[in-house]
This record gives sequence, structure tokens and C-alpha cells, in this order.
Amino acid sequence: MVYNNKINLLKALAILIVVSGHLEFSLIPMFPPYSFQVALFFFISGILFNEKYSFFEFVKRRFKSLMVPYFIYAVVYLGITILITPVVGKFWAMPITLKNELLIPFLTGHQIDLISPLWFVPQLFISLIVYKLFSYVRCNDFVKLGIYTIFALCAIQLGRFSENLYILLLLRTMFSLFLIHLGHVYKTRIEGKYNIFTPKIFLVVVILQSLLWLTNKDFTPADGIGLSYILVWGEFDNFIVPIITSITGFWISLFVIECFYEKIKNWTFLHKIGQNTYHIMANHLLVFNIITYSFLAMKGIPFDVKNNSDIYWFYYPLKTTYFYFVVGIIATTYIGEFLKFMKSKLANLKLFRTVDCEK
Repeated sequence: MVYNNKINLLKALAILIVVSGHLEFSLIPMFPPYSFQVALFFFISGILFNEKYSFFEFVKRRFKSLMVPYFIYAVVYLGITILITPVVGKFWAMPITLKNELLIPFLTGHQIDLISPLWFVPQLFISLIVYKLFSYVRCNDFVKLGIYTIFALCAIQLGRFSENLYILLLLRTMFSLFLIHLGHVYKTRIEGKYNIFTPKIFLVVVILQSLLWLTNKDFTPADGIGLSYILVWGEFDNFIVPIITSITGFWISLFVIECFYEKIKNWTFLHKIGQNTYHIMANHLLVFNIITYSFLAMKGIPFDVKNNSDIYWFYYPLKTTYFYFVVGIIATTYIGEFLKFMKSKLANLKLFRTVDCEK
């Protein structure tokens, strides 16, 4: 139970880092979210990876848990996008074609702007299937880690060809296999066997992270994002930094949970966040945009002022950033809770009807 609670809190931290990153601020000082934010979910998937299922059972379970809700959200948000177009003056999606709705989710995941943060779900599905296949190759986990590290280094080199969407899919898969295996190695070879949260290791990580900032070409420390590593588009500006900053990001995330677990283990809302990461990821841009258009309406500003920017543009960030963050997290968490409640009600109704028919 303690282990499950820690993983759930780690998931909560991961989604908080993602949402804060989309609002362009760093939740953890010195550790910019774009250096490891979505990568942390791959790492957690490696921690939770279970080898007991057969390949086809594994595929079935992952498709049901990842892709079925993904395509449900895609259909719903395509409808929402169509409905709001006359109001906001822009169609926030790619043209509606079979390729864009069925293939692009696996290549970029940006066919519908409002659910673009869910790009990692089809990628995670593919990466886990490939990782499952590789799990049948029997060799030492640390030997595999060396192989997956080579994959990651090759993926970084392929980044120069990421304009080709099929190469982008390949390099993201190669890099994410490394992230997933790091989680698996942590769970099976490190956790409970070695204490990696000592003062000396903390000092090493802090010094290393301060050196990593020297490679931060795109943003300032005040922004807290960048560090030359954007997995979604295969943008790697440095040969080794993405690997190192992933590891330091995973370490600080585990360290935060380890340090504060006794104080936060009974915080119900944090656990709700951890249990609703999928729904938070899927819905926070919708909530952000509702807030943005509400501000524009209250200020009498035409909606089309937003249309020259991307979907992440929000109103007056100097004063509203944390308002977006708090409202976004609370609203999407309870959207998730509501959807799970409705799902359980429908399941109970179906069961009741089945029992009634049997009578």
C-alpha cells in the first residue's frame, strides 16, 4: 500500500510539472520541466511494467487503458473544436481527414490542438509494446541499459531528420525505451537495495544541474524551461545533455516524494491528482482556453487577438499564471473524478440490467 501511494504521488508530481511547464514556470527550482516533464511518465511506466502477461494480453490491456480513452477524447474534442470555431474565429485543428484522425496521432499527436498534450499516449503505447517485445531477450538489466543508452544516443543524432514524421516516431520510440528501462531498473535493481538519497548524491545532482544550465540556449533561469531537449518534436541541441537531465529530473522527483511522503501521504486531493493524470493531461488546455476567452470577454478584447498565437497563449501571464495553474489543476482533477463516477454508474446500470434479464 505504501509503495502504491508513493507511485500515485509521483504521478501527481509529474502532472503538476507538466501543467506548470505549459504555463512556462518551473515547479522545482533548477529543474526545468521541459527537460524531463513527459519523460517522467515513461519512467513511471517502467516502474510499473509487469512481465507476467503474455504479449497479446499485454497489448490488449495497454490498448484498453491508453488508446481507447485517447480516441474517445479525440472524437469529443474534434466535436468541441468544430462547435467553437464560429465563436473564436479559428479552427484549432488540422483539416479533418482519415490520415489526420487515425495516423497523425501516432506520428505527432497534434491533429487537434486542445488535446495536443496527449501526444505522448500513442507514443507510450508504441514504446511499451516494443519494450515488451525486447523483454523476451534474456540478458542482464544493466547490459540492456547500456543498449538502450545507445538507442537514446542514436535517437539524439536522428533529431536532425525529425522533419520526417516517421523518423520522428522512430527516434521518440528509441529514446523513450531508454526512459522506460530506467524506471524498470530503478524498481528491480535499485529501490530498497541502495540508498540513492544521501547528502553526497544530493550535492552531486545540484552541482551537475547547475552545469547543465550552461547548455540552456533557449530560455532564461527565470523562465525555468528549455535545456535543449523537447522530446515531442525530437529537438536535441546537445549530444549528452538530454540523457543526463532526464536522470537528474527523475532523481529530484523521487527525492521530493521521499522527503515529503510522511507529511503528504494523507493529502486526499494530491492522491486524486495522481489518480486523474490522464484526464488532467487531456483537459487542462480546454480549461486554460476557457479562462483566456473569459478574460478577453470581460476586458472587451476581440477573441481573434489570440488567433495569431498558438493554443498555449494565455492572458496577461505576469499576473494570471498561478491562477491558471490552480484553477486548471482543480477543475481537471474533478472532471476526472466526475467521468469516473459516471463510468461506474453506467457499469452498475449495465450490471443491474444483466441481472434483471437473467431473472
